[in-house]
Amino acid sequence: MTLSENEFNIPAKNCYRMVILGSTKVGKTAIISRFLNERVEEQYTPTIEDFHRKLYSIRGNVYQLDILDTSGNHPFPAMRRLSILTGDVFVLVFSLDNRESFEEVQRLKRQIYETKSCLRNKTKENADVPLVICGNKCDRDFQREVREEEIEQLVRGDDQHSRCAYFEVSAKKNTNVDRMFQALFAMAKLPDEMSPDRHCKVSLQSSELLHRKSFRAKKCKDAYGIVAPFARRPSVHSDLMYIKEKAVGGGQAKEKGCVIC
Repeated sequence: MTLSENEFNIPAKNCYRMVILGSTKVGKTAIISRFLNERVEEQYTPTIEDFHRKLYSIRGNVYQLDILDTSGNHPFPAMRRLSILTGDVFVLVFSLDNRESFEEVQRLKRQIYETKSCLRNKTKENADVPLVICGNKCDRDFQREVREEEIEQLVRGDDQHSRCAYFEVSAKKNTNVDRMFQALFAMAKLPDEMSPDRHCKVSLQSSELLHRKSFRAKKCKDAYGIVAPFARRPSVHSDLMYIKEKAVGGGQAKEKGCVIC
């Protein structure tokens, strides 16, 4: 069984993509596992690129959240750029005991704002990029390699439109993970119920509930979510169309001379 936006008539305005970026071994996949399954795998497996999809029914509306868990090695710069171009909300992860991973987040934040700047007019309404930075592994006894003032400077940004939120989290202990996602969705003006602790988890066997009118009725105050099984990463062509239709708005990238890939 596969679930898609077509089956549930999800409007394009309710479809979003979350992109998680950072160095290897900083806990990106563990944070996503907390988000999707409320657990963390103890065994480490390097991520090449994983794609997940979660569907929600919230106050009578159905939402689709695609989640792109990227590789920390980024061997293909064009694919990294495409991931940024198609992202709507971003999570940048570094390890509190690894300075190199923090420096990578510094580069990534700069790259995100530079890349996104060619897809939108610099107006007050659309200049901000919903972005949260996570200092992971706060549960460990460690030698902190990043000064607090450096983190504050990174979070503050160069101007009001490059500010973001920062949380010290532990994916292993589930510390501040839900708070971090709440802040991210608030930035993107998405429902608070999309956060891990704010909705009921629906099993695959019960997923037909998403089809029922009573389930989607506006009077229904509950929020439900289901992880779509066997979700596949869209093709490059689909991603380019996504950029054109949702992010670019009909040709801004071409006018501004953006190189998509």
